[in-house]
Amino acid sequence: MSARAMLEVTGLTAFYGWAQILFDLSLSVGRGEVAVLLGRNGAGKSTTLKSIVGLVRPAAGSVVFNDVEITGFPPHRIVRMGLGYVPEERRIFSDLTVAENLAVGQQRPRDDAPQWTVEKLFQLFPNLAEMQGRRAGQMSGGEQQMLTVARTLMGNPSLILLDEPSEGLAPVVVDQMAATIGALKSRGLSILLSEQNLRFAQMVSDRAYIIEKGRIRWQGRMADLARDDAAKQQYLVV
Repeated sequence: MSARAMLEVTGLTAFYGWAQILFDLSLSVGRGEVAVLLGRNGAGKSTTLKSIVGLVRPAAGSVVFNDVEITGFPPHRIVRMGLGYVPEERRIFSDLTVAENLAVGQQRPRDDAPQWTVEKLFQLFPNLAEMQGRRAGQMSGGEQQMLTVARTLMGNPSLILLDEPSEGLAPVVVDQMAATIGALKSRGLSILLSEQNLRFAQMVSDRAYIIEKGRIRWQGRMADLARDDAAKQQYLVV
């Protein structure tokens, strides 16, 4: 395991029922790094993140977070250790207000992670500050996405998993999300995101992995992927 790696996934294999989804998948995320898992729809991106956070139990392989083997741990235990997860479906509490959603996610501060308060999050997400008394179900899709990220940050994670953060968002909101990820990285947060949007991934990521049919097909610096037209054409273009 790399001395700087905060998350190390090795030989991950996962099934849904009898269908094998992930095949001997390995990746890592360094401290303070933004890494992206790129691939077409159905490639296995979401299953990878769910396997890391314990929502899908791996059939084989190892997940090490902050030097602790967490493979097979239940999701609530993994989250309490400082690994945050922002699902693609958002899963906000629609009947609760913005402020109440944030309160639900609150955890103790951690020595190895940025410390967040409601006030700091409202500086990062000014729109949320203006609607803190609004029920989450009355918010737009982009606002709900920001709320989901903010609620996860209330857990003071040292690393977060973002599943398709740009999916379904208007271009202006996609740019806002990119700026948010940049701000989080500047505060020392490690991030692993799954994405189909190559432009968005290039805006925010240091390194990239390309997954196809549950296998890693390409890995390297995002700057190198930007120049690798063959890889993009083969694995990313629909």
